[in-house]
Amino acid sequence: MRFMMLMIPKGYEKAAPGAMPDPKAVEAMMKYNESLQKAGVLLALDGLHPPSMGARVSFAGGKPRVTDGPFSEAKEVVGGYWMIQVKSKEEAVEWAKRCPGSDNEVIEIRQVQEITEFPPEIQDAAKNAGF
Repeated sequence: MRFMMLMIPKGYEKAAPGAMPDPKAVEAMMKYNESLQKAGVLLALDGLHPPSMGARVSFAGGKPRVTDGPFSEAKEVVGGYWMIQVKSKEEAVEWAKRCPGSDNEVIEIRQVQEITEFPPEIQDAAKNAGF
């Protein structure tokens, strides 16, 4: 089973462009990332620039509309993620609990929807589209 662990740092929604984490926090996080890798559960990971450097595309009325960051209505934003492959949600939770997060960080764990979980007609539509 694949799970995405989303790091949600409180206050990151207001971070200035180019904001960087504390070097000691990065060092601790790299050790954690290495433990995921050595255990063979890590598929991918990345940190994300603050929303002030991003953009959103909305589709009101079926027309794309681009809004550049920062986003005034944002209450929580993703600061980074890990994609892991483990046997259960409980195992994903155990990995998240080992993260050297700080008081202002939360990890949300979400299972990836596999195509095999969808009804046959949706699987067929995906196959016909080349997925």
